[in-house]
Amino acid sequence: MRFMETPDTAAKPPEGPETPAGSGAAGETAAAPTGVAAQDWKTASAEPQYRAAVVDLLGALAYGELAAFERLAEDAKLAPTLADKAELAKMASAEFHHFEQLRDRLAAVGAEPTDAMEPFVEALDGFHKQTAPSDWLEGLVKAYVGDSIASDFYREVAARLDVDTRRLVLGVLDDTGHASFAVEKVRAAIDAEPRVGGRLALWARRLMGEALSQSQRVVAERDALSTMLVGGVADGFDLAEVGRMFSRITEAHTKRMAALGLAA
Repeated sequence: MRFMETPDTAAKPPEGPETPAGSGAAGETAAAPTGVAAQDWKTASAEPQYRAAVVDLLGALAYGELAAFERLAEDAKLAPTLADKAELAKMASAEFHHFEQLRDRLAAVGAEPTDAMEPFVEALDGFHKQTAPSDWLEGLVKAYVGDSIASDFYREVAARLDVDTRRLVLGVLDDTGHASFAVEKVRAAIDAEPRVGGRLALWARRLMGEALSQSQRVVAERDALSTMLVGGVADGFDLAEVGRMFSRITEAHTKRMAALGLAA
């Protein structure tokens, strides 16, 4: 679904079961998980609304991965060299593997994968239609910056999920080496033609706005998911934490822009 941030250049939201959301700020000490975050799926899913929220979350992620596979395969047509085309094909293959993991998990918990994905098709397709890249470089920036914003959001949410679901979500969000490819290509293009940087910076700002709007829309339209996020189910965010979460996502975006050599 996305390129992930490079370890040295981007702020990372919680990365594992032992790191709760909110621990991304410098100087904070990670606490042991409590509540649902300390339970397995069998125990946590006894709460029907929590189960519905997780099915929504996995459905959104699954369709995002499937859409990313399609998009990367399409973007490969814009690749300037055969080596670049092969690299994008490899990335597309990784995204499809992530989709298969999520699809299989949905089926394993008794959800129909197609039904779980369907509510998110319109919003995600709308986002990709509104942010269709016009060239190779815009496609790289979209994959690295735009998709990583969604990844940050899902990582934040993952810290409040049961152990089994959290492990799966974090696994499909893992960087598979795509980030370094995007950074290398975009930086090289800017070095060769500095004025390209201004155009790509504007493009990245647009992606940021569209991605946040799309994320908020998806959550607002799914009652179980939004209730979980604001504390009605499991160990959700309170309203103040929602604000801090988006601040962390914005900070990570700024650091990604710097990694690309662009102004936020």
